[in-house]
Formats: sequence, C-alpha cells, structure tokens
Amino acid sequence: MAASFTRWCALCAGFRFDLSIDLADSKTSRIIVRLVNAKTRVGYDPPEKPLRWLESQPANVAAKPFCFGRQHYLYRYLSPLEALGVELRAQVPTIQPLPLETARALALLDRHHLRRNAFIAVHAGASFRGRQWQPERFALAIDDISRQTGLDFLLVGGPDERASAERVIAKAASPIVNMVGALSLATLLAVLGQARLFLGNESGPMHMAAAAGTLVVGLFGLTDPAVWGPVGVANVTLRPSMPCECIAKDLCRRPDPRRLAASGG
Repeated sequence: MAASFTRWCALCAGFRFDLSIDLADSKTSRIIVRLVNAKTRVGYDPPEKPLRWLESQPANVAAKPFCFGRQHYLYRYLSPLEALGVELRAQVPTIQPLPLETARALALLDRHHLRRNAFIAVHAGASFRGRQWQPERFALAIDDISRQTGLDFLLVGGPDERASAERVIAKAASPIVNMVGALSLATLLAVLGQARLFLGNESGPMHMAAAAGTLVVGLFGLTDPAVWGPVGVANVTLRPSMPCECIAKDLCRRPDPRRLAASGG
C-alpha cells in the first residue's frame, strides 16, 4: 500500500496541474496537494479535523465547510465550486442510466418475473457494521410489507455482502430475488430506477436510488440522516436514539459509540 502510494505521488509530481480540489480534507490528501503543487489549490477553511502543529494548509483558495448554510454533506462537496465562483445550476444529484443499461435491467426483471414499479429493492449490506441493520429484521420487514402490499422483493449489493443476503433469505417467508454480487454499478442504477421503493442501510446504493428518482426508506445507525440522508426524492429515514440499546458490544463504546466506529474500530 505504501509503495503504491509513493509511486502514485511520484507520477503526479511529474505533471503540471492548473487546479486541485481537496475534497478528502485529510493529512494524506494535503500531502498530495503539496506534491501536485497546482497553481490554484482549493481546500476547506476550517478543515474538518484541526491541523496538527507541524501541518500547514497548502490550499490558496478557501472553501467554506458547507455552502448555502446547509449541513448535509452534499453541500460540503459543492462548496469548492462556490469558492471558485462556479454557478451551481443543479444542487440535487440526478443520474440517468444509459439506454443500454436500462434495456439490460428490464431484461433481468423480466427473467425473474419482477414487474416495473411493483417491486422493492432491498440493500441489507453496509460498509461497516455500525451502519448495518440486522438481516433478521430485514426479513421481518419484508414479510410484513409483502402481506400488506403484495409487492415483490429484490436484494441488491456487492459480492462481499452475499452472507448478509443469505441470512435475509433464510429468515424470510416471502419469495425474494437475489441479485447480490451479480450487477455492475451501471446496471444496478438502472435496476434501482425501476423499483417502487428502496429499503436499505445508509450506503452507496441508497444514494444511487435517490439519484435515480426512486423513493427511499433509509435505515441509519451511527450516522446522522440530517448529514448523510438521501436528497432529491421523497424519503423516510429511521434512526434509534443515541446511545441505543447495544447489540454490538465489540463495536460500540459508551457513552458515544459513534467515535469508535468513525475511527474504524
């Protein structure tokens, strides 16, 4: 890892850049900004984490932590554009799948007898356990919704989330189509755009569903939906009060479990 990072830095140092924008706002990203040494260097002022006593801010254009006075993280990512004087014509992300991917998604749905706008896309995975609702509870929710609505269900996710998907299927009485690990990101976007609803943890697929215009029910744990929730579509976000009744004593630590999870513990 260190060797590849060094090679990448050496490669960047061999080019001349006019502009760099430091969205990561980390010690590593500030090292890269110094090595690139672009004429215009945009960074956050103040940074998300205070600079250590030996560090200095290499940016020469200061972006506000959030633009428009809004605290959702989307507006942190947009803030460098505001600092550069770029007009923000679109403040809500929307992504339309390529026609080829839409055709591929429709063929997959037909193959599994899923009707357009009559199925719920479910994502039971997450990047770390502090964001992951228990698979058994997904199964209970799926069975309850199935009894009340008659809608179909499709599980989506990456190859490393197959175990969670299998636990959902094992506990649920309702039929579920499992496409976890079987879709490219481009095809996943097209499939999510055909769903009636997305139900899942705070994750990349949740934001993809919102960008595709699909209604979202987002399940949150250690992250705040006011900062990380879906934008641009009607949505419901659910989160227990913090600190919640602990189900992961090896992951969380009282009184504020978010600090340990954010550090990768």
